Amino acid sequence: MFPHNDIDNLEKQLVRAEKIIEQTGGGILVITEGVFGMSGDLGDLKGIVALKKKHEFRIFVDDAHGIGTMGAQGRGAGEELGCQDDIDVYFGTFAKSFASVGAFISSTADIVEYLRYNMRSQIFAKSLPMPIVIGAMKRLEIMRRGTEQKDKLWAVANALQSGLRNAGFELGNTQSAVTPVYLSGGVGEATNLTFDLRENYNIFCSIVTYPVVPKGVILLRLIPTAVHSLEEVDYTIKSFSEIKDKLAKGLYISEKIANV
Repeated sequence: MFPHNDIDNLEKQLVRAEKIIEQTGGGILVITEGVFGMSGDLGDLKGIVALKKKHEFRIFVDDAHGIGTMGAQGRGAGEELGCQDDIDVYFGTFAKSFASVGAFISSTADIVEYLRYNMRSQIFAKSLPMPIVIGAMKRLEIMRRGTEQKDKLWAVANALQSGLRNAGFELGNTQSAVTPVYLSGGVGEATNLTFDLRENYNIFCSIVTYPVVPKGVILLRLIPTAVHSLEEVDYTIKSFSEIKDKLAKGLYISEKIANV
């Protein structure tokens, strides 16, 4: 374990791990995310890859939110940061930009073959239904054909994020389409606020509260898509400004918690 994107601490952990495997054998696998799904910032892949010059390890990147959305051709955070070829094991999902279900792992043939026959989750498990597989391959073909959908996504995401920031909202350090909105309040307020957004504003967003975030913090996670319109972005910003005012006035404080 190493603190978020703390490369100096990671190197200390690598030195520690090297001493362990001198005694036990085996190897070192560094695991990180390409795009952090809650905060939206990128993993320091280049910083991790640079450590390979001094230490022997493999890097595993979970790029569920990066594949299809990051990089010039949508190939993910590794392409965005110029180090895709240095990733040893690349993991992605079909549940985000592919708009389907399931996931994939990409690596060298021997690693993929090993995982296929040794992962506990795969033993006695059924493979994805063929229509899902064909659909995923078709979506990949569309992504490879051009960047039209990715470009639409970023037009929407940039408008949403700049509009929210201009309206006084705190979005943290997101570098991706993942758009976290940080507010102050308890779990009850967060629940009532989210219920109000869904029922009265027709806006659905993920709600994140303690213990995922510190006490007193409400995180509303927005995921813009290529099919959202700029009119919907404007409506969202206006609606969020209204619920922020309601929160500040204490209108979401209630003994009765909304059932969401």
